[in-house]
Amino acid sequence: MNTVILNSHRFWAYLQLLRPANIITAWADIMAGFAASGYFVEANVIPLLWLLLATTGLYGGGIVFNDVFDAELDAEERPERPIPSGRASRTGASLLGSLLLIMGVVAAVQVSWVSGILAIAIATAALLYDAIGKHHPILGPINMGLCRGGNLLLGVSVVPAVLGNYWFLALIPIVYIAAITTLSRGEVHGAKLSTGIIAVLLIMAVLVGLLGLGLLKDYQVITTLPFLILLAIQVLIPFIKAAYQPTSDKIRIAVKAGVLSLIILDTTVAAGFAGLAYGLIVLSLLPISMLLAKIFAVT
Repeated sequence: MNTVILNSHRFWAYLQLLRPANIITAWADIMAGFAASGYFVEANVIPLLWLLLATTGLYGGGIVFNDVFDAELDAEERPERPIPSGRASRTGASLLGSLLLIMGVVAAVQVSWVSGILAIAIATAALLYDAIGKHHPILGPINMGLCRGGNLLLGVSVVPAVLGNYWFLALIPIVYIAAITTLSRGEVHGAKLSTGIIAVLLIMAVLVGLLGLGLLKDYQVITTLPFLILLAIQVLIPFIKAAYQPTSDKIRIAVKAGVLSLIILDTTVAAGFAGLAYGLIVLSLLPISMLLAKIFAVT
């Protein structure tokens, strides 16, 4: 009985390392890119399922290695985390992260060789961020943004020829994630007022960019307006509060809202390309992610 309890505790610890709520947001990236590719009109959903499995491995592996590289720092600042608390071993976490990244690449290759190359690039960018990027005030946010931008393009890669037309869509999550990453640096000790202002300006740039997609002939901006308004409410308000009073508590609230609202961001893109019904399907991931966020850490 004691062995069973111990194993269940270890399983739970490794599950915590994956941050399941965040993985759901990565699914939304894929579905948004899938909508932009135009492939959604086909009856075959197998490529979408492969890409969802791919992003599960890539994001999960990247986030696990984040804790592996941060083990010493977390021992001081977040001793309750699985590795510093001893509930998960650093070796075990490294093995888990490696297997997830390999799974992500293998799954992506099942769709196309372009998808496989993108998956390798995403995995490399994630490891670069975990090991080096996060410690740089400018490189870090851009590096993390490239991971999410690449993830959206991974969804587009189901039709490789479309990548050349819509590569710039990656700029939206890049700027959005840069805003979140910039603000998240103050999660433990708080941040400067200027940092909060920069994060708010980046979020506003994303909102303007989403409106600008209306210039594309295949994008129906009117359909996206309800989602765009929801995104502005969900993200701008906590970000402005964090900028005005950049305490660690306010920043954590804003960062959590920003991460979960990635689904609303992706819903906006998806609805513009594929219509209201498809957008609502993507948005349905939000309550799932929010439920998981109550159980597992998001940041």
